[in-house]
Amino acid sequence: MSDANPKQGSNSLQFQPSQLSGSLPVPTVGGQGASSGARPSVIQLVFREKSALYAAYIPAFTEGGLFVPTTRDYKLGEDIYLLLALPEDNQRYPVAGKVAWLTPANASGGRTQGVGVRFPGDEKTRQIRARIEEILGTAISSSKPTQTL
Repeated sequence: MSDANPKQGSNSLQFQPSQLSGSLPVPTVGGQGASSGARPSVIQLVFREKSALYAAYIPAFTEGGLFVPTTRDYKLGEDIYLLLALPEDNQRYPVAGKVAWLTPANASGGRTQGVGVRFPGDEKTRQIRARIEEILGTAISSSKPTQTL
């Protein structure tokens, strides 16, 4: 059985990144593509394994961020809401981020299509970033490839 379990709604998706051995499964989001009048997407990300969180985390963003595999078309700066579940943590963390990275279909190097969501600079999100970095520990400085860099 796969860890990926997409559940689609009009503008929502639940996705559980699998333990990575190279790439994440690519879910699709129901509803229409991005437009200025569209409601922001709501995506639930459930990280069961530290390796999946490591591959998705984007420390290059000043406030932190996460890569979200998706075939939906997004635009840079578009609002996107994440509901995160982290490994070994029963709490759900809401994040109101913005799309700050695009990996198109058929990207070089076999990279998974998706978006990088930049966290906002508020105190609540700083605490979430600190929690992610606490979970990742020394792995955060690893040279192992991720989904973005």
